[in-house]
Amino acid sequence: MTLIPHQDAALSEPAQSLPSEKALSESLRVEVAQLLVADAQDREEKGERPRSARQRRALGERLLTETLERHTARLLTRGEKALEKEAERRVMSAAHGALFGLGGLQQLLDDAEVENIDANGCDGVFVRYADGRKEQVAPIASSDGELVELIRTVAARGGEEERRFDRAVPRLNVQLPDGSRMFAVMAVSGRVSLSIRRHRYPRATLAQLRDLGAFDEDLEQLLRALVRARKNIIVAGGTNVGKTTLLRALASEIPASERLVTIEDTFELGLHQDSLHPDVVPMQAREANIEGEGAIDQAELVRWGLRMAPDRVIVGEIRGAEVVPMCNAMSQGNDGSLSTIHASTSRGVFTKLAAYAVQAPERLSLEATNLLVASAVHFVIHLARDTSGRRAVSSIREIIDADGGQLISNEVYRPGPDRRAVPAVPLRAATLDDLAAVGYRAPQTASGWSL
Repeated sequence: MTLIPHQDAALSEPAQSLPSEKALSESLRVEVAQLLVADAQDREEKGERPRSARQRRALGERLLTETLERHTARLLTRGEKALEKEAERRVMSAAHGALFGLGGLQQLLDDAEVENIDANGCDGVFVRYADGRKEQVAPIASSDGELVELIRTVAARGGEEERRFDRAVPRLNVQLPDGSRMFAVMAVSGRVSLSIRRHRYPRATLAQLRDLGAFDEDLEQLLRALVRARKNIIVAGGTNVGKTTLLRALASEIPASERLVTIEDTFELGLHQDSLHPDVVPMQAREANIEGEGAIDQAELVRWGLRMAPDRVIVGEIRGAEVVPMCNAMSQGNDGSLSTIHASTSRGVFTKLAAYAVQAPERLSLEATNLLVASAVHFVIHLARDTSGRRAVSSIREIIDADGGQLISNEVYRPGPDRRAVPAVPLRAATLDDLAAVGYRAPQTASGWSL
């Protein structure tokens, strides 16, 4: 392949208006990015495999050096003074960081108030802030091709195992260095698109969430007692309502002496990185390799995890066949296990569990699923946004039993007028006894919640 240098105006303008170091580094970045895009397109047209992350980086570094050398040669040809060594080092460092770091995403990721980043192409970039605002912001790349290269760079930095992103594998699900999760698609959409979900509270506690208004002190005490009494809990809710954050906060109440196994599609929980839990085995699902082999799904990881002598198993999100081994884990001695699931209501969780179970290899019937869930899951905690837009616990259900096609539960907290949880049906006496054993005292309320 012959790489034809892009003649950027900023690199060839007359001496009286020489670009600043910042402008020069940006010009270098744009030129090299375009060359990398051209190289990727050329390889694709020839039917060749995309370069690996290491190969792209090596090519980019060589092109960056050559581009700066051409700029210096032009200056000397015109009888002008070349950059001093220190200035040249700064320019190269800035361009290198923009090319092989997180590029146009970095400024957004550095903003602590940014919660979600959605990009429809390089220039259709929308940001949602912690206060609920949604704004369109500046482009994160100069072209869609450059955005693809940026995503590939992110993928290379997202873990020990490189993940492909090309027409053959047009989707990418990866964790960013700061713990955020990015999902990107290409070829199957009009333009390359990505979504980034930030985790603003990677070390969340129940007290922090109470202070943020997710629930009141009485509910905080109940949630704490449920974990300490080793109740199996599923945290439910729609997209971006804080399920993972609440799961982390619940996990913060697990005694440090316990051995935990975490199962995730993409690492998000980070329990193995905090100082609260020294004995954690984090496991992440693996995609198939280029030959279509080697895939390991969450269902298989749950089975593996049960062989590692866990005190509790934590599944980041139930989304398929792992529902059956997860419920088996909860019902065979690993009490106190936790998971999340997408559902629009607390009752809707049971429908989702049944739908996943019938699609699993075990092909469980509705009756068999209900029996399994009733023997495994003790509580469902549902999250939603209240009428003011804040994330909050809206409902808590205690699973009682199963009766054929019906799963019997009590909604002990139900959504109030503002969609925030308010006491409803009292907990069962046996449950109150279990919670009392770990120090819980039910509040005095009009519904009669008291010991």
